[in-house]
Amino acid sequence: MRVVLAEDLFLLRDGLIRTLEEHGCEVVAAVDNGPALLRALLDEEPDVAVVDVRLPPTFTDEGLQAALEARRKRPGLPVLVLSQYVEQLYANELLATGDGAVGYLLKDRVTDTAQFVDAVRRVAAGGTVMDPQVIARLLSRGEARGTVGSLTARERDVLELMAEGRSNAAVAATLHFSESAVAKHTASIFAKLGIAPSADDNRRVLAVLAYLKR
Repeated sequence: MRVVLAEDLFLLRDGLIRTLEEHGCEVVAAVDNGPALLRALLDEEPDVAVVDVRLPPTFTDEGLQAALEARRKRPGLPVLVLSQYVEQLYANELLATGDGAVGYLLKDRVTDTAQFVDAVRRVAAGGTVMDPQVIARLLSRGEARGTVGSLTARERDVLELMAEGRSNAAVAATLHFSESAVAKHTASIFAKLGIAPSADDNRRVLAVLAYLKR
C-alpha cells in the first residue's frame, strides 16, 4: 500500500513513517506543508493519504484543503485526516461528497498503533472512519439533531458504530445481536433519514454526514 504522509512536526512524521513501514506500507512521500502535499498527491497517485489538517504556511486547514483539492482532481482518492481537536466543520467538509474512502482521526489515536493502522487500511479500502471521540463529543454536545432525533437508542448505537467505519458484522459483534438485526436497524436508519438507494451515493456515508450535521 503506497502512502503519502503530511505532518509538519518532524518527530511525529518520523514516527508515523516508521509505524506505516513496519506494517507493510510504502511511504512514497512525506511532506510538511500544504503545497508540497498537493503536488505529492497528484504526482505519486498513492493508495491513501494520511494528512495533518493544519500545515504551513498558515497552520489553519492547508492539509485538509490540499487533500480535498486532490480528491476533486482525482475522485475517490482515499484520505485519512489527523487533527489535534474535534472540528465538526472539517468532518463535514471531508464527508460532503458522500463518496467514502475518508477518515477523521484525532492525533491522540495514533499512539494506538493497531487502531491507527487499521484506520489507514479501512480508508484505503474505500471505507469511512470517524474517531470514536469525535462521535461521542458531538453527540454529548447535542449536535446530532433534526431527523437524527427520530432514531431509537439502538439505531443511534448502530449509526455511531457505522460512523466509526464498522461493518455490519462488527456492529453485530459489538452490540451482541445478529447481522440480520443490524441490517434491519440500518434500513430503518436510512428510511428515517430519507436516504434512498442510489448507484451514485454511499448511503452509509450520507447517514454519517446527517449524524454530524448541526
